[in-house]
This record gives sequence, structure tokens and C-alpha cells, in this order.
Amino acid sequence: MQTLEVKAALQIAKPASVIFEAVVNPEHMKNYFISKSSGRMEEGKTLVWQFPEFEFEAPVRVGKIEQDKYISFAWDGDDGKELSVEITLTPQPDHSTVVRISEIGMENTEAGIAWLVGNTEGWANFLACMKAWLEYGIHLRKGAFDFMK
Repeated sequence: MQTLEVKAALQIAKPASVIFEAVVNPEHMKNYFISKSSGRMEEGKTLVWQFPEFEFEAPVRVGKIEQDKYISFAWDGDDGKELSVEITLTPQPDHSTVVRISEIGMENTEAGIAWLVGNTEGWANFLACMKAWLEYGIHLRKGAFDFMK
């Protein structure tokens, strides 16, 4: 059966080193994505992320990390199936960075297609919130999901 893959990308007007730190450092990430992490993203570590809008914790198993270039991790979907996430940073000549995210792991079923739609939306939101915070200091996510509580 075909495995589905979420893909999202956005160019951010910051160098790759700034974006890399914004992802691996929970003190930065809590400005646009999570509310709390049990630690910094480092190869081989298992972390627990909490989200400001939702009442669950997400165990995150950090995979390979290449400074200022690449971050991978795995976490479990709603059905307990392991999902793999890769974040790739591509520097541009103008000192901006293209951030590409892919998440893979669900099968091409009705549940998998619902996951594909929801997580594509989620990663696009992640990128927009990151861009707003890094470029303009705006906490775009704040209050955005209050209707879901």
C-alpha cells in the first residue's frame, strides 16, 4: 500500500543558523509552536512536547541532526503509528533560508488521507508562525486555536 507524505515549504528572511536554533531550542520554539519541552533537540534524545492549545503531551524521538542544515525526529500519530519528520534548511543568496518539512508514515486509507490534510495544514501553520515570529516578533499562534478547546 502507498505511504502518504506531507510536504510544506516557506522562505524565511533569516540565515539558516537562526532558523536551526529556533527549532532545536525550546526557549525559541515556544514562541511559535510548543508551550514546553523537556529539553533541547539533540541526536538520540527523547523529549516531551506540550502545546498551549491542547491537553496532551507528544513524545518526540530525535533522529539525525546536522547543524544549520537538517533536523529529523519521529513521533506517534493518533493511531500509535510512528511518523517521521524531516526539516531541511536551504540557505539562499540573499541570506534567507528555504525551510522544507516532510512527514511520512500513514497509509493511503481514509484515515491516512484525513491525516494528510490535517498535518499539511499543521505544518503550513508551523512555518507561517515561525516566519511571523522570526521576521517580525509576532506571536501568530497565540489565541489561534482557542476555538478548539
